[in-house]
Amino acid sequence: MIEELLPAGTSAQGAKMVVRVRCSQRTDGDFRCDKVAVRESLLNRRRQTLLAGQWTWLRQVHGAGVVMVTAPGEAAGSVADVAATDVPGAVLALHTADCAPVVVAGDGVVGVAHAGWRGIVAGVLHEVVAAVRALAHPSSSGELRALLGPMIRPAAYEFGVDDLATVAHAVGAGVSGATSWGAPALDLAAAVKASLHTVGVDRIIDLRLDTADERFFSHRLRCEQSRMATAARLEPA
Repeated sequence: MIEELLPAGTSAQGAKMVVRVRCSQRTDGDFRCDKVAVRESLLNRRRQTLLAGQWTWLRQVHGAGVVMVTAPGEAAGSVADVAATDVPGAVLALHTADCAPVVVAGDGVVGVAHAGWRGIVAGVLHEVVAAVRALAHPSSSGELRALLGPMIRPAAYEFGVDDLATVAHAVGAGVSGATSWGAPALDLAAAVKASLHTVGVDRIIDLRLDTADERFFSHRLRCEQSRMATAARLEPA
């Protein structure tokens, strides 16, 4: 697993907070939640090994739907691509195999977003930032930070010209790249960052992890059905 601590400002009670973020790798197992993935008991063991606590995981649909979590484990299995909470100890989780897992934190709040290109065009990153700000206390600083987990990078992400134009129209022209074989590519990380910038999130940590690396699962590159998990838990600093 890969772990990062993301500063999360102060809670409404004045306590300094952080978000513990853990991203799984191939060796941590498959975190798919469909009926044929793994036995529920095994999946739960994998979840607790990655990050202990009650998980709110999502049935992601490449949209911009949001769930607000008011208790640990609440709304698990909801059809959405964003979750946010100000509850310490609640675990928010995403499942990915090329799309970008994004964690946003500040003012004693954490939000997560599953950001593929369709979700970015639909405004999923605008929605996660709005959700975090909605939960922040009135005297909050308003300063947010974001963290980008493992995702596919341009060298292995060949992309259609028309779809590339759609993403560029939504977030700006700086999202084009090239594959290692010279074909047009989407720079997904650049698209995520550009979308976050438009809503005032400029402090961004990109772990620069590439799902083309054999350490991770990749549906795009290797047609794998397995999924990694990115889990985030708000806790006192």
